[in-house]
Amino acid sequence: MEALPLVAILRGITPAEIDAIGDLLVEAGFRLIEVPLTSPDAFASIARLVKRVGPAIIVGAGTVRTIAQLRQLVDCGGRLMVTPHGDVALIRAAKALALHALPGVATPTEAFAALDAGADGLKMFPADTLAPSTVRAWRTVMGDALLCPTGGIEPATMEAHIAAGASGFGLGSALYAPGASLADTRQRADAFVNAWNGARRR
Repeated sequence: MEALPLVAILRGITPAEIDAIGDLLVEAGFRLIEVPLTSPDAFASIARLVKRVGPAIIVGAGTVRTIAQLRQLVDCGGRLMVTPHGDVALIRAAKALALHALPGVATPTEAFAALDAGADGLKMFPADTLAPSTVRAWRTVMGDALLCPTGGIEPATMEAHIAAGASGFGLGSALYAPGASLADTRQRADAFVNAWNGARRR
């Protein structure tokens, strides 16, 4: 999860759209793609994308809430579980199924519980209420834990979070929105990748 730790969140995508969007994200440099389970026929999109992009790209599900959903994710070839909450039972189940686990947390108590349960990283959610100062404070006590602010992230806001200690980001509607053109989505994807690379070079 470290080459380009930007999770592309494709909320609302359909199986008919997944090929084209997946292709342009991979071309832009993305290696982590999440299809939230609130999307239409989400598991079909995940299965289709897994077959299309191959093992170099980590494809998974977001808004995971049950162990049954984890099993469906494994059945369709997904390798990443993202949750909106820090359910330690789900985290442990995900690790038992050899999945990458990125649970949503909003407090240090939730964060440490998730890490103790085996989480690979922490989705700091919602990021628009967790300022860079929060990232800095968490980094101080959480060592090298993977901290990924998610929710409301824009290219222009990434640098402050990175300077504070963010390891990566979850990118939602500012990257992909249903109905946006392929050209617009590619432009957004490039803007995020350029913002990440630029901030990391400073």
